Amino acid sequence: MKILSADEVDAALDDLALIDRLDALFRAGCEMPPRHHHTVAEPAGPGSADATLLLMPAWTRGAASHIGIKLVTVFPDNGQRGLPSIYGQYLLLDGATGAALALLDGTMLTKRRTACASGLASRYLSRPESRRLLMIGTGALAPQLVRVHAKVRPIEEVAIWGRRPQRAADLAQELLDTLPRALGRPISVRAVADRRQAVAMADIVSCATLSKMPLVEGDWLRDGQHVDLVGAYTPQMRESDDRAVSRARVYVDTRAGALKEGGDIAQPLANGTIDEDDILADLFELSRGQQAGRLPGDAASITLFKSVGAALEDLAAAELAVTAQ
Repeated sequence: MKILSADEVDAALDDLALIDRLDALFRAGCEMPPRHHHTVAEPAGPGSADATLLLMPAWTRGAASHIGIKLVTVFPDNGQRGLPSIYGQYLLLDGATGAALALLDGTMLTKRRTACASGLASRYLSRPESRRLLMIGTGALAPQLVRVHAKVRPIEEVAIWGRRPQRAADLAQELLDTLPRALGRPISVRAVADRRQAVAMADIVSCATLSKMPLVEGDWLRDGQHVDLVGAYTPQMRESDDRAVSRARVYVDTRAGALKEGGDIAQPLANGTIDEDDILADLFELSRGQQAGRLPGDAASITLFKSVGAALEDLAAAELAVTAQ
């Protein structure tokens, strides 16, 4: 059985190849049961915070089938021990025999597939000539998203906004040092303080935060923009307001996940701003050509993509990483 560390997973996955792999698996489909949530009560003894065990399975059928399971643990008290609160591993099995094929670092796998799912959506939804990107958020996903968006579209200018200005400045410098080599071309990256102005100037706005208050307001948006919402993964969180959702053509990664889990969709559904028919397509429907994304020559539509993640994406990334080794 292969064991792939975070660095090995990172090295094995090419962004554009992973986007193609995701597109192919969304087109073909796979078995994807609901994710399993299990509470582990007081794991460190009486008075300790309850932990959570998450299991996310998916499998394909046929001669080259695989079964994949992502195992994630969330132990809130780990910070007191100087340990990460979240650990993730991914187990890939032979679909015909059940034999274990590989164990991969699940944290890196998740970061890479999440960014590439947004890249796949951008391929269908953003204007092909998009040149200015705004990244809202400065966490671990931010550099992944910036790089992927800049590979999918001819991005020339990147603006970074974060609640901590110094962190935004540090990330901008980090990307200035690494992006030109990754892209094979020069690119401008800078930190910005005025979020409203930065949203108005961007062709693509990408968000990856834990915000409970909207960071992208609909009145700030202009024709032709694409909004990529990756954070706010619980119904209590959101990165956009009702006005943004009502102005945009709305798409999601999977209907089953986004309609219930992400506050950017769940909240406007609950308050009547939109209904389920206003969700024009998910990645299954876009990849199969069952619904249209942005049509050629459409420079006016505002598109909004909400991602909450899917086990299919983990399986596609794990298959590609193992094959590339």
